[in-house]
Amino acid sequence: MAVLKHILKYSIDSTKIFSRLHHKPWAIFLDSGKPHGEYGRFDIVVADPFITICTSSSTKGLHTEIRQNGVLSLSDDDPFALLDRLLVPYQLAKNEASFTTICSALPFMGGAVGYFGYDLMRHDAKLPAIIEQKNTLPQMMVGIYDWAVIVDHREKTACLISYGFEKSTQDNWAALCALLDAPATLSMSDFKLTTAISSNMNFDAYAKAYNQIKFYITQGDCYQVNLAQRFSAKATGDSWVAYKKLREISPAPFMAYMNFGNFQILSGSPERFLQVTGQHVETRPIKGTRPRSNNKKRDHDYAVELQASTKDKAENLMIVDLLRNDISKNCEIGSVKAKPLFQLQSFANVHHLVSFITGTLRVGKTAIDLLRGCFPGGSITGAPKLRAMQVIEELEPHSRGVYCGAIGYIGFDGNMDTSIAIRTAVFIQDNGNEGEVSFYAGGGIVADSMLDKEYAETLDKASSMVKTMQYFNDLD
Repeated sequence: MAVLKHILKYSIDSTKIFSRLHHKPWAIFLDSGKPHGEYGRFDIVVADPFITICTSSSTKGLHTEIRQNGVLSLSDDDPFALLDRLLVPYQLAKNEASFTTICSALPFMGGAVGYFGYDLMRHDAKLPAIIEQKNTLPQMMVGIYDWAVIVDHREKTACLISYGFEKSTQDNWAALCALLDAPATLSMSDFKLTTAISSNMNFDAYAKAYNQIKFYITQGDCYQVNLAQRFSAKATGDSWVAYKKLREISPAPFMAYMNFGNFQILSGSPERFLQVTGQHVETRPIKGTRPRSNNKKRDHDYAVELQASTKDKAENLMIVDLLRNDISKNCEIGSVKAKPLFQLQSFANVHHLVSFITGTLRVGKTAIDLLRGCFPGGSITGAPKLRAMQVIEELEPHSRGVYCGAIGYIGFDGNMDTSIAIRTAVFIQDNGNEGEVSFYAGGGIVADSMLDKEYAETLDKASSMVKTMQYFNDLD
């Protein structure tokens, strides 16, 4: 076995590469937001996995379909443990010295890429199924990929890379190189909204749920609950067109476009969930938000106000403590540190407070053990996590699906990087006909929250996705 590598022409805009591949099965673009964003470094493009893992739920629990080399098998095992086992045969590569040099500068050379939906832990947490399952999307969809395109915007390089585990990769390598070397073709596709955007909670409905959360907090039931509303509209066309507009309007360091055939995911997340590099673990929870303004002074004032806000810092600190506890389950004792705290990061539509928590993965534990132990992310549930999830189940009208789950990769080398699936839309379309695009926005409610401000914050967070979709409004 030898590493396969093909140098590609670098472009600051990796949509040119993905446009050549986005029609392929399970095509995924993990996108740093360049050239419009300032925080990211790497872009990862994959397609045509040799194993697919699709986990769905039923009244009896979770069941998973695994397809490998055209053969379908079924499992009722824990999806995280199942994924871990499927990766084991391919993880020997990280121990081979011949790969060390070529792999050291690359974040990913093949492995698992996909999404883990918020509701994946419903059965494990024994949550009652109260809210409506608005769609029947799988709760986890992960492909195992034998090759990837890696774009490094710091070094201004791009390459197609593979460990060459699969014979089909070796057989098709020349054709794949030729496809990626060919001139990009101009897409003539279109996307349009065919109805107005509506929410599943108007102000009065939001206020009713908000007041119930405040009651629970005053009773000592919980300290913080993330309450979200769902926006949706009918739409038709190619969502890849909408995604390219989203990354122009609202670039973020953890963007993603995922094409699963009859549905696509468009994510503009600013928030890292969990990263594992070797034994080093990092998570970056976001709590604390102010809107951006076109007026420079007002925009500066919003940022200063956020940095000085005792309420927002307290809200952030609650989640820092929750995540310190979560990652400690699989990290070395005494290794978990929280610093720096409350760093300002500014994006297209909002300012945020971001904290950094690090640790050392315990010997014998894997990145997937860590992911399962922290799932779903505390920044989008509340504290304590289980009670917050119960309240969300009681008060939100629809299940979250992909929203507030995680998107990212776990490499054959054992490394992992995932985002929290916020600022994320799902477009479901049957046979190319009219479908529905939906997305959520929420915020953490605490004891000193104020109704009008919390409701406005959800609209601020939704503003970039709303602006993107309104660009394709075909009603006028």
